[in-house]
Amino acid sequence: MVQKRLSDSVADDIMSMLAIEKRFLPGDKLPNENELSEELNISRTTLREAIRILVTNGILEIRRGKGTYVKEDIDVNNLEALGFLADAKINAKDLYEMRLIFEPEAAYYATIRASDTELKRILDYGIQIEQKIKHNEDRTAVEQKFHKSIVKATHNEFMEKLMPVIYQAIDKGVILSKKKELAIKDTINDHKMIMEFMKNRNPEGARSAMKIHILHAMEELRIE
Repeated sequence: MVQKRLSDSVADDIMSMLAIEKRFLPGDKLPNENELSEELNISRTTLREAIRILVTNGILEIRRGKGTYVKEDIDVNNLEALGFLADAKINAKDLYEMRLIFEPEAAYYATIRASDTELKRILDYGIQIEQKIKHNEDRTAVEQKFHKSIVKATHNEFMEKLMPVIYQAIDKGVILSKKKELAIKDTINDHKMIMEFMKNRNPEGARSAMKIHILHAMEELRIE
């Protein structure tokens, strides 16, 4: 288990103020450094690091000479559902390694064993993901269905039992990629490549394409 840095925990605390306590709304100004560091019983240096994490993840913004504000375009009601961003990165490494071991093989066996109906379902979900991305809509649920339908098509019940772990990784990937255009563009291209190989019943190609997809995600989300 990776030891959580204090600044990550403080970022979580600030997220709780927004998502759970609803103390600050989009556009609201946060208390000044002295007040907030005193309330959270931490140094101002740690507070600055925590704020930097939340700025990087598009939750807060620093307005020069004015202070730190909650970004106006965030959906506070959705923050809780997304889980805490500081947590996301720490767990993402282990989860993505798990995906890297598991999903390319799932794609390989699904390409061989999927019925025509199952294959059509996988391809349909792939198209839906692309549409969601193009319309800037939340794709988490469809992305889960896409990967679940691939695993289901392996006809291996033990693989299916591992799906909740994969869901966690997909959720975190979507959270972390929200602000990253390149990650989103690669998702579309990678999915097309996976779908193309599966449609042509090319298991080796599907395995490689899935591996590239996950490696792309790890690289762009800076999960090392």
